[in-house]
Amino acid sequence: MPNWNDVLGEIQSINRGPHDQVRLKYLKKLQRHTGRNVLTYYSGWLQKPQLRTVNGIEFGITDADKTGFMTCSHGVKREKGLDLILHTPGGDLAATESIIDYLKSLYDGNVRAIIPQLAMSGGTLIALSCNKIVMGRHSSIGPVDPQFGGVPAQAILEEFERAAAEIKADPTRIPIWQPIIAKYQPALIVNAQHAINWADEMLRSCLSKGMFVSMTEPERKDRIDKIANLLGKQSTSKSHNRHIGPEKALELGIEVETLEGDQAMQNIVLTLHHAYTITLQQTSATKILENHNGIAFVNQALLERTKQP
Repeated sequence: MPNWNDVLGEIQSINRGPHDQVRLKYLKKLQRHTGRNVLTYYSGWLQKPQLRTVNGIEFGITDADKTGFMTCSHGVKREKGLDLILHTPGGDLAATESIIDYLKSLYDGNVRAIIPQLAMSGGTLIALSCNKIVMGRHSSIGPVDPQFGGVPAQAILEEFERAAAEIKADPTRIPIWQPIIAKYQPALIVNAQHAINWADEMLRSCLSKGMFVSMTEPERKDRIDKIANLLGKQSTSKSHNRHIGPEKALELGIEVETLEGDQAMQNIVLTLHHAYTITLQQTSATKILENHNGIAFVNQALLERTKQP
């Protein structure tokens, strides 16, 4: 299996469109190996951390990504199903729900998620909506509890409830809590509760209509409750950034296939992962959606260069 340096050397040895050519080579190789359509969804949030807040560049899941999924799903033989390679920090909940519905309807629910490294938050929801998830020892999914400006919605509710309880028990604590509560925006508590309910409904729907669809209702409910108790609750997961590897995912009852179980597939997938990370490092690309036919939808960072005096 080529390592990161091997892939870098191969890219540098090609004069015309090297990044594109190397990615396409291994996308085609993976499609031949599995016999399924291949679509990648790669974000460059790890390769370009300095651009996260520059000029509105969005590394997370957005409604704009729907165009990429439409573009890369056009003209393929959908009856063969889809292998969706995910590498994303997550993003907008509404956009995530829309993309899940679109892919499930397009491929008649025959979608398998492949996670070479990270599919967090909304990326986890997309993965859980699939029939199966392929993970290696190095792969992680994460909690799906909603956030408000980086603050867990559940933490906002817990803080407010704690303030109410302490003030009720001891009114002298009002001056302590007043400046904190005063910072709350109008309808924040209501919106936080709605977001929690929505995320929980999505999590349960993804699982019940996806990988658990053939189970009996009692078995399905038990598994979903166990998964939701960790992935859907900030009080249990402790951190939105918590990494859940394949062993923990299997322990929760998620349908996981090990990438190491198919060495040929592992070699191709990890080589592809190296090719995408190198592309995101060395080019202006910030997000790439691409299929095995070489059809790509690429977001790029268009930044003004600082003029030298």
